Amino acid sequence: MELTILSITFFGFLILGIPVAFAIGLSALCTILYEGLPVAVVFQQMMSGMNVFSFLAIPFFVFSGELMLHGGVADKIVAAAKSMVGHIRGGLGMSNVVACTLFGGVAGSPVADVSAMGAVMIPMMKREGYHADYAVNVTTHAALVGALMPTSHNMIIYALAAGGKASIGALIAAGLMPALLLMVCNLGAAYYVAVKRGYPKGTFPGWDILAHSFAAALPGLLIVVIILAGITTGVFTATESASVAVIYALLLTTFVYRTLSWEKFLAAAAKTVKTTGVVLLLIGVSTMFQYLMGLYEVADMTGELLAGVSTNPIVIFLLINIILFLLGTFMDMASTILICTPIFLPIAMQYGMDPVQFGIVMLINCALGLNTPPVGTTQFIGCAIGGVSVGEVMRSITPFYGALFVALLLVTYVPAFSLWLPRMLMH
Repeated sequence: MELTILSITFFGFLILGIPVAFAIGLSALCTILYEGLPVAVVFQQMMSGMNVFSFLAIPFFVFSGELMLHGGVADKIVAAAKSMVGHIRGGLGMSNVVACTLFGGVAGSPVADVSAMGAVMIPMMKREGYHADYAVNVTTHAALVGALMPTSHNMIIYALAAGGKASIGALIAAGLMPALLLMVCNLGAAYYVAVKRGYPKGTFPGWDILAHSFAAALPGLLIVVIILAGITTGVFTATESASVAVIYALLLTTFVYRTLSWEKFLAAAAKTVKTTGVVLLLIGVSTMFQYLMGLYEVADMTGELLAGVSTNPIVIFLLINIILFLLGTFMDMASTILICTPIFLPIAMQYGMDPVQFGIVMLINCALGLNTPPVGTTQFIGCAIGGVSVGEVMRSITPFYGALFVALLLVTYVPAFSLWLPRMLMH
């Protein structure tokens, strides 16, 4: 009965349009009151969830990304991407994919990525004769790669939700090859639609301009190398790497690019405070939700339910992907990770999936959810920038969805995509 109350109230609050964080907290509170447990349990669980030293990495990673965003790094990355692939058919679309991938490594957030790249690339593509739905789809799908990059704070959240089964360093290394795979799949989808619609080719600017534009963007991209090298060599921890990223971003945008004004610094700091507050609230209420799910043995029940459908790992992993994707369409990325990891990670491990690989699978599913209504944060931002309706974008989304689902299945069923690099670097 208690589990029924928890489930019904949670989904009921979501249907009523209550924000996910409050829906999670209120449903847990209703269940605790029904159980007759002291209300103090609510605050104890929330504080224990948020009072984790490693979570200091979250505001630092968010701040470094915001500094890069407000410091004009996006413009230099766009110029480099156009020089590299702008001469291919649908050149601006191809440039968009590469630019979003590169900036995702700097920002570590799909939302920040689509905000920065979308503001530059979507109007540019529309001026050059590209359809608005194509410009939005290319941008929003390419921006999802940011969830897998070393600066992604969601990797920190997963590592802690996994209870120490996956190290942050291994996750950071594990995300790079899947990120590259997603970029290749996005390039394939963008090229396919460009050929189908007859979009024009660009012109190759020459090797000198290519070298110059890449050199201008390189200092911003080095943040990925610094974080990965520092963690894998043991020079600093993941939390320390986040603070190093902030210092590097400040020095780069202030003294090298000289694009960060005092007003932009304050805007970056304000956005960081807001984002961190939202994430920590989600962490707190999700910890309370986890406590109840552990109390009612939800993980065991889910495992038995899936085993009743099939005991074939291929089928089990497919079912887990479907469930995670559906949950990600109406829940925030952080809350999906925090709630679903304790349920599905033991099941995935039981059928032979490594915790690091499962983390990448979960991040891809959650990222896809960011581009799918009813929540669809990245899609709504892209549509707002492009001045196009969500319905129009959804009508032409199939090639891009198909490409990313191919990447998801490859990461799910071919462990080497996510495990080869961390095993090589960490041993």
